[in-house]
Amino acid sequence: MPPSRIVTTNGIKLSVHEAVSGPAVVLLHGFPGIAFTWRHQIPEFVAAGYRVIVPDLRGYGKSDAPTAVEDYDIAHLTADLVGLLDALSIPKAVFMGHDWGGLLAWQMPLFHEDRVAGVIAVNTPFIPHWMLWLHPELVKAVLPDGQSFVADPKVDPIAQMRGIYSPEMYVLKFQNGKSADTAMDKDPRGTLRASYRKDLGTPKDWGNLPAEVANMEYYGKPLPEKLPGKDVLNAQELEHYVQQSNPAGFTPAINWYRNISRNWKAGLDVDQNIHVPSLMISAENDVVLRPSMTDQMGAYVKDLEKHVVPDCWHWTPEEKPQEVNRLAVSWLSRRFPPY
Repeated sequence: MPPSRIVTTNGIKLSVHEAVSGPAVVLLHGFPGIAFTWRHQIPEFVAAGYRVIVPDLRGYGKSDAPTAVEDYDIAHLTADLVGLLDALSIPKAVFMGHDWGGLLAWQMPLFHEDRVAGVIAVNTPFIPHWMLWLHPELVKAVLPDGQSFVADPKVDPIAQMRGIYSPEMYVLKFQNGKSADTAMDKDPRGTLRASYRKDLGTPKDWGNLPAEVANMEYYGKPLPEKLPGKDVLNAQELEHYVQQSNPAGFTPAINWYRNISRNWKAGLDVDQNIHVPSLMISAENDVVLRPSMTDQMGAYVKDLEKHVVPDCWHWTPEEKPQEVNRLAVSWLSRRFPPY
């Protein structure tokens, strides 16, 4: 990782790693990650001739963590990135995001298209109006036999999710008080190790999994003595995540989820078409962000290239860095050649 420095943007301070060279690429980590998520991508992108900017996003790592829930809505999150570009005198950048960082990367051209050269999404498909967790691929496993469901983009997605999933479903649990925050903060190391797992089944297994798995009851529960699957992080990497965690605990990061309804409302009258060149890198065995969920993306993302990384679960930048680097650098070199 290149050294970090503090950049003031949108009224807060972000911890930002930067390596300067060529067209700008901003790397956006997901939940519960930090800039360290991209440790395998940074040197490859720099060697290929790109200026790489990697922040700990608002509420994460060594960046500021405001206390108000609404300080984590999409208006604030996207304004942080616009202010970051302003502070670095960058007119436009490619935004590359994984997990929640992917959601944020897709929102940038909806709200600030003039600052976006392109988008690279890792695992996270573009689903208009925050209907991601209501995709038919996910809800069919929890619906009673014979029942069907079609998401309504004009209805609050959280309200729709409450009618489908159990209250313990992680996105809903995050809406219902802070019991999940408290449980996760009791054992940050255990929470992170339990989060960063791989080899936990495939989308084909989804319909045969226990109800609590199909309902995505992931966070805020007692950790089992033996974790399923395999570790993504080695001991040194896990320790770095623990040591770099935000002093405010997991609540600021969880607050991103607590703004889904507010984000949906903010985008109701916003054109949901993506008008910038885009690359979608899916992971074959991600059971939530499935490759099949990208099938309809072409209707909204006109300039779209798609690839699937085989034998990979959710943490693609860290599980399969060589494949991610190869696909991303190839696309960047063709669409935004280095100077």
